[in-house]
Amino acid sequence: MRTTLVQTDLIWENPVANRERFDALLAPLAGATDLVLLPEMFTTGFSMRPETLSETMDGETVRWMLNHARQLDAAVCGSFICKEAGSYYNRLLVAFPDGTTLHYDKRHRFALAGEHEHYAAGTQRLVFEWRGWRICPMICYDLRFPVWSRQQKEPYDLIFFLANWPSRRAHHWRSLLPARSIENQAFTAGVNIIGTDGNGYEYGGDSVLLDCSGQEILSPKDQKGVFTTELSLDFLHKYRRELPFLADADDFVLNL
Repeated sequence: MRTTLVQTDLIWENPVANRERFDALLAPLAGATDLVLLPEMFTTGFSMRPETLSETMDGETVRWMLNHARQLDAAVCGSFICKEAGSYYNRLLVAFPDGTTLHYDKRHRFALAGEHEHYAAGTQRLVFEWRGWRICPMICYDLRFPVWSRQQKEPYDLIFFLANWPSRRAHHWRSLLPARSIENQAFTAGVNIIGTDGNGYEYGGDSVLLDCSGQEILSPKDQKGVFTTELSLDFLHKYRRELPFLADADDFVLNL
């Protein structure tokens, strides 16, 4: 599966300008990718102003994502500020070329920034199928909670984390992503931003795509751009057959 990481800076709290920026970045990908991963809150940056910036599932960002999914013939994934039933969510949307969508609402809200005061928590993990792959989407702070992302009764082949992860904790990002890959024997992607946000926090990129043993396949470091590589299910299945560690994993139930 051809997988694309989009690493760039964001224009603070400006959905129109951010969508226009991503228009230019995604246009060359038509017919050249199967899965596009955009950052967390890619239209606004990590803002705590949902009352002003939220959209509904009928809003412009969802239409924009569906349009690009259709044009690229790929699944397009990114999180945005969503309002639904009177609550706000940091919602990761998966838009498919056929006009359908799936979504995952961020489970672990970043209390250090007050996210829990503005956004409701998601309660359902998502594993979806796309072109023969089983994929588990996560958002930023979820990376710190290995039980939530652990292989369970719905196994996955690829797990990804869309983030606004600050430079001051880059070591944690670079350490935890390989850990999730190794313990779950799954391809693992992390997509982060570059630049400085409206609160003055700096972001250094470090987006990465790892194989099922935690080895780097794609690592643009601090470069802005669009980065695509192809992943192999055959490689994954062979690796798991040779090292069947998941068969010895603990059985557990999450209390939500």
